[in-house]
Amino acid sequence: MGAFKFEQRPAMYFADFVLYPLVIVGGMAVLIEYAHGSVGALLAAAVLGFLSWSLVEYALHRFVLHGLPPFKHWHETHHERPFALIGSSTPVSMTAFAALVFWPLSAVTGPWIALAATLGMTLGYLLYVTVHHATHHWRARPGSWMQARKRDHARHHRPGAEGWYGVTTPFWDRVFGTDGSAGESSGKP
Repeated sequence: MGAFKFEQRPAMYFADFVLYPLVIVGGMAVLIEYAHGSVGALLAAAVLGFLSWSLVEYALHRFVLHGLPPFKHWHETHHERPFALIGSSTPVSMTAFAALVFWPLSAVTGPWIALAATLGMTLGYLLYVTVHHATHHWRARPGSWMQARKRDHARHHRPGAEGWYGVTTPFWDRVFGTDGSAGESSGKP
């Protein structure tokens, strides 16, 4: 159980819930103090980063966690043991955000827009890890948004089911026909 395995010790698993809010608030403080660009551009970059997370979440879940070794094997363990503390470690996910989001964007847009977009995307990621944890460990109020998320995620976890890859939103599943409306992805016999 280390940084490169999906099953985590509780301290490592719950680190996302402590460290990501600190990084987001700290990054916002840096932007407020040092960024001398347009507030509108920074806000737009953050919103675009936040909204783009849902597509990244969908694509990672569908094509990486359900398609590429060793991620597929690790994710199958999550399907077999849905209450286990399984997920990407905070050091790995933060490194991925720096290497795959901030640095490339910084080369194209400059550091401030890149930081704003990366903070927006990390806020989306924080929402994802919170909702994903909640779908497995919390009760939801009947008729609530969270109950719908739990329902769809439970459909995703049914043996043999394909689809319902979006955890925070069903939007991309609807766009790509993986929400059960296309027949085979419904997991129904």
